[in-house]
Amino acid sequence: MAKYTKDAILQMAEEEDVEFIRLQFTDMFGTLKNIAVTSSQLEKALNNQCMFPGSSVEGFSDDETDLYLHPDLDSFVILPWRPQQGKVARLICDVHMADGTPYGGCTRSVLKNFLKKARKMGYYFYIGPECEFFLFQTDDNGMPTTNTLERAGYFDLGPIDMGENARRDMVLTLEDMGFEVESSYHEVAPGQHEIDFHWAKGVSAADSLMTFKFAVRTIAKRHGLHATFMPKPKTGVPGSGMHLNFALYDKEGNNVFYDENDPLKLSDKAYYFIGGLLAHIKGMSAVTNPLINSYKRLVPGYEAPVYEAWSTRVKSSLIRIPPARGSQTQIELRSPDPASNPYLALTICLAAGLDGIQKKLQPPKPVNKEVDKMTAEEKEQFHISALPSTLGEAIAELEKDGFVRKVLGEEFVQRYLEAKKAEWKEYMPQVTDWEVDKYLYRI
Repeated sequence: MAKYTKDAILQMAEEEDVEFIRLQFTDMFGTLKNIAVTSSQLEKALNNQCMFPGSSVEGFSDDETDLYLHPDLDSFVILPWRPQQGKVARLICDVHMADGTPYGGCTRSVLKNFLKKARKMGYYFYIGPECEFFLFQTDDNGMPTTNTLERAGYFDLGPIDMGENARRDMVLTLEDMGFEVESSYHEVAPGQHEIDFHWAKGVSAADSLMTFKFAVRTIAKRHGLHATFMPKPKTGVPGSGMHLNFALYDKEGNNVFYDENDPLKLSDKAYYFIGGLLAHIKGMSAVTNPLINSYKRLVPGYEAPVYEAWSTRVKSSLIRIPPARGSQTQIELRSPDPASNPYLALTICLAAGLDGIQKKLQPPKPVNKEVDKMTAEEKEQFHISALPSTLGEAIAELEKDGFVRKVLGEEFVQRYLEAKKAEWKEYMPQVTDWEVDKYLYRI
């Protein structure tokens, strides 16, 4: 049931003295965009009449096609950090063509379309994200650095945790925006933090992730800090992940991953879902880990997954089964990072899992020991192979995985691959500080 109507939004805007409305949408690469309109144009916006040239957005149309923003009325929220006189609100939008059909490059529509397919199969998808980020100092010009004044570690508190006040304000702001925040704490590395919010259904989960990053960056800036979701901003410390906890329910509200008669309390569909994720994880990696920097995080020694394995115990596994069972049974995928477009990431994760269920893809046995410490023979025995170690390898795997290409759409994937190949080509000839330090004096 819809939360808001057009008339209700117009009335709230008038009563709350809303002067500006941000019409937000997400581009192919997960970057939040917006067009701001004044309250006098709100009714026009609610009637899907606000447009922009598609060629102005990276990854969108190359021609001058006008694209239209269709606001999701239930996403209306007043931004709590803006002035209380002449307030600012936001609406999350889908991107449509002039004839009213969804634009193929709108990743929110891609997710919505696949969720419709899942519902026809009788499944409802819930996601609980765990999103990590760093808080760094800014320089005298307000530009971000990779410096932090603290040395705090896992679960430390103030005054050692010098980001505690900023994180508190982030939590309060998110709650003002309708989030149910479950926990917040300092992560392993100095300056690294995590805020976990309650799992959400389908598109709402991806919307929440985009809103979360927007709010965290904004509040950090108000504290004179820079919040970054870059997967690996510093050498020698853990990177930031975006672990995704999946739950699948049927029409009667039953968790289809749970089976009380199984030794691990997992259903056949849970095993098949795991099998689907493992079958397509390499082809998915260019989307779930979209940056050159993403693969600096996926290295041994920092609890980030490196190998294709699943476990009920080992924290660093690619796929982990949290201990809760019954209606709370979940499957956690630990490779994605917060640089990914959440609409795309959730689409291909759900698609891969459902492909496993449809094809009854049985995964190998769980590996309840650290894969890094296994011999080559042991890895072969458990059918364990490595994840892509560079963006170049991930691009090649996406090109080979016809299933992932079909889910996202061939034209969309071609545009995505074109951009990622250009990024990889630009990176390859770069001479890094590491190379200069390592070789300049010796050779």
